[in-house]
Amino acid sequence: MGSTRLAYSSACQSVEGLKGEEYVSTGAAAGTVSEQGPGKSGFVKSSVRALIPIAVAVLIALIPVPANLKPNAWYYAALFIGVIVALMLEPISAGAVGMIGVAVAGVLGLVEHRPADAIRWTLSGFSNASVWLIFAAFMFSLGYEKTGLGRRVALTMVKYLGGKTLGLGYAILLSDLVLAPFTPSNTARSAGTVYPIVRNIPSLYGSEPGPTARKIGAYLMWAALSATTITSSMFSTALASNLLALDLLKRAANVEITWGQWFIGFLPMAIVLIIATPYLAYKIYPPEIKNSKEVPPWAAQELSKLGKVTAKEIGMACIVIVALVLWIFGKDFIDPAMVGVVLICLMLIFGIIQWNDVLTNKSAWNVLVWFATLVTLAEGLSRVGFAVWFAKYVASHLSGLPPTLVMIALVAFFFGVHYLFASGTAQVAAILPVVVLAGASIPGVPITIFAMLVCFTLGIMGILTPYATGPSPVYYGCGYISRKEFWLLGLIFGIFFLAVLLIIGVPYHTMFLAR
Repeated sequence: MGSTRLAYSSACQSVEGLKGEEYVSTGAAAGTVSEQGPGKSGFVKSSVRALIPIAVAVLIALIPVPANLKPNAWYYAALFIGVIVALMLEPISAGAVGMIGVAVAGVLGLVEHRPADAIRWTLSGFSNASVWLIFAAFMFSLGYEKTGLGRRVALTMVKYLGGKTLGLGYAILLSDLVLAPFTPSNTARSAGTVYPIVRNIPSLYGSEPGPTARKIGAYLMWAALSATTITSSMFSTALASNLLALDLLKRAANVEITWGQWFIGFLPMAIVLIIATPYLAYKIYPPEIKNSKEVPPWAAQELSKLGKVTAKEIGMACIVIVALVLWIFGKDFIDPAMVGVVLICLMLIFGIIQWNDVLTNKSAWNVLVWFATLVTLAEGLSRVGFAVWFAKYVASHLSGLPPTLVMIALVAFFFGVHYLFASGTAQVAAILPVVVLAGASIPGVPITIFAMLVCFTLGIMGILTPYATGPSPVYYGCGYISRKEFWLLGLIFGIFFLAVLLIIGVPYHTMFLAR
């Protein structure tokens, strides 16, 4: 009956450019494998996509090494840029690209010269806590699906908000917003809590990864990712890198920013972004299903068919509540990633999921590999000294400019350089002190205002790439948003977020809060 009710929605718009090769690419990211091999044309296209990143890396490496930079750092930067280009073109799956990148760097000794040190660096990403928290998020999603709890929650949301797709977009944002002030990990908040519920909604509308993704699923996934990037910038306690940034500012520049100052400082931009972003996504990346008057009644009927809540649903709900409590209040005695690992064990012990479910979850293992390797590669930029050199190089060319222009340029630079990082924490540790001190060295730059504007980018820059923030690999790996679309949307929304920050934030702080 449900499928009959949902069949009313024919494809209202076609999406140009999203053809078979895009679906295959997305499927690779999601852990699925196409059974049909590529034809001759597909092989040629794939070969070209494979040669372009290699050519880019080689050409950059052939450029003379800049002054004050070691040759291995320059060659490593060339390799890293080649990997990023490969991730954009994706001639092979993202996990394979990352693995090849760290393998080449390790074999050539670009980061560590001794073989024993090189292999430890090559595998270091697999010990990163965020990587395993992302993996736990996939297991939580599986638990929601296996128990039926995700379907029950999704049906409830659809029952009350499913009349319009745009309403679901705002509901997702508000769900993340409620949790943000108390959850200093957007991976735990969005990937571990919001995503497993959102993931159950598209199937209610007959929208799955692949040809039907644009019915509603792709829009909801992008709305969820953009939501958590906004809320991560709203509160100093909504993101781990925010807290690290505050500590480094105090040490490096003697600048202290309170929780209230942060919130008030970002509030005007937050209001604009919260109101505009779901609607902007709705217009730029429109779902095919926009209005669905028949769906809420259908959802109510499906809820009645589910009957009473089962014991496994109660068990899964208890695990989710425990996770939220520990993520919010337990950060002083247990790491968020450890919470995820423990709760996966509880799901196994109580039979919510089976070990074979873990082993066969290709999406989870694929994302774990490619994000772990990207974390390693990004960390290598700091280890070889390229990140700090690049920041100082940019800062040195800004002296003599008006203070406000310097401030805007450095904030934009700090935002854009996130393309080189798979971790906000790594960027904060490597680049933030350099950028802030560079701004402070320019006469007339208001250091506190400048430091706050830099900090405000930490959440919103997570929209840029499939690896820009913890939840990104989850929303990319789910298979609803193609590679091409993800990078393009990241660029569009990144420009929009940065424009809102600068156009509203600079005058707001300099004209009103500075008084």
